[in-house]
Amino acid sequence: MSDATLHATEPDPDDFAVQISDQIESFLVAVTEVAKGDEPGSTVPFLLLEVSQLLLAGGRLGAHEDIVPDERYEPDLGPEPDVDELRENLARLLDPVDVYSEVFDPYEPRKAPVPARISDDLADVITDLRHGMAHYRAGRTTEALWWWQFSYFSNWGTTASATLRALHSVLAHVRLNQPLEELDGLDTDQSMMGDETLEFEAGRVMAEEIGGPLGIRPAQRQ
Repeated sequence: MSDATLHATEPDPDDFAVQISDQIESFLVAVTEVAKGDEPGSTVPFLLLEVSQLLLAGGRLGAHEDIVPDERYEPDLGPEPDVDELRENLARLLDPVDVYSEVFDPYEPRKAPVPARISDDLADVITDLRHGMAHYRAGRTTEALWWWQFSYFSNWGTTASATLRALHSVLAHVRLNQPLEELDGLDTDQSMMGDETLEFEAGRVMAEEIGGPLGIRPAQRQ
């Protein structure tokens, strides 16, 4: 990978770095706009679409050969941009389906589900992506690609995948008019979770309770 790509008068749209950065930039812009709350009824469908598209970029990074940074030590980027406002706005928009149950590693047996938040996950993913984007905008293309690839495997790939499953589940339950508590496997085993986490159990949220606030309606047979 060459940093010359960034300094070209007209960046090659077929260049791998340009395509990845465009996909990531699109995600950052779109989720920031969603978090403003101008179209609350479209929050879940928009996020489902954006996370799906981001994971395409992640898959391309994951399938690519290992990217080696130009420098031994990462250049200092200064303080990370604050994402607390974005996180809080998303949590408000996603209530009451912000909390869901997740198993971190499907290849580790007998791991209990733990509560997670879509708003926290998206803020975490955005922090990783912004970090790489800062390198890209500074002209350190290889450093940016290395960071995006490394953090895809170590953090944001797993986090975004879990978020996608949660968003898909919300839409599926509402569109198919299936109450969440009636579906096998969604309720978290209370014996595996401490009493202090039971308040976060998302499996008790009914489709009719979340459809209205989120602007989602069950699918109708034509």
